[in-house]
Amino acid sequence: MALNLTQKQEVVAELANVAATAHSLVAAEYAGMTVAQLTELRRKARDAGVYLKVAKNTLVARAVEGTDYQCVSDALVGPLLYAFSVEEPGAAGRLVKDFAKDNEKLVPKLVSIGGEMYPATHVEVLASLPTREQALSMLLSVMVQPATMLVRVLAEPATQVTRVVKAAGEKQAA
Repeated sequence: MALNLTQKQEVVAELANVAATAHSLVAAEYAGMTVAQLTELRRKARDAGVYLKVAKNTLVARAVEGTDYQCVSDALVGPLLYAFSVEEPGAAGRLVKDFAKDNEKLVPKLVSIGGEMYPATHVEVLASLPTREQALSMLLSVMVQPATMLVRVLAEPATQVTRVVKAAGEKQAA
């Protein structure tokens, strides 16, 4: 069913709002997927914090004008499904990569992050980005390591004194 002008403006406004705050974008061809498969993909997208939309490429091109995703405007060709990572940068990549394993009809076409467009092969790179919790735990471990080393260095003189006293005691006992 064709959209009237008001509906098209609403779609463009909605996509523009999402694109303005999204961390990354993955566009994928979905031709040949069943309704059940698309429904399952949408359910997984909601659970993962990914905004998923099937829209006309011209509407998406208008929506991404003035955002970091303007670089993909010329590459939007064919029936595409757009996955915007809203909560964390790698979520859309993980969603498309994992779903494409079981559904060969879902084929990634392009990736965009940080104002740069990358080929479909970068879905693997995007999917390998750590989640927010993983990144925080890595940061915490890096921050804790100097403190741990400081405690070890400060405790070492006391340990050496203890060893000397013990050795002297053993020498006198012998």
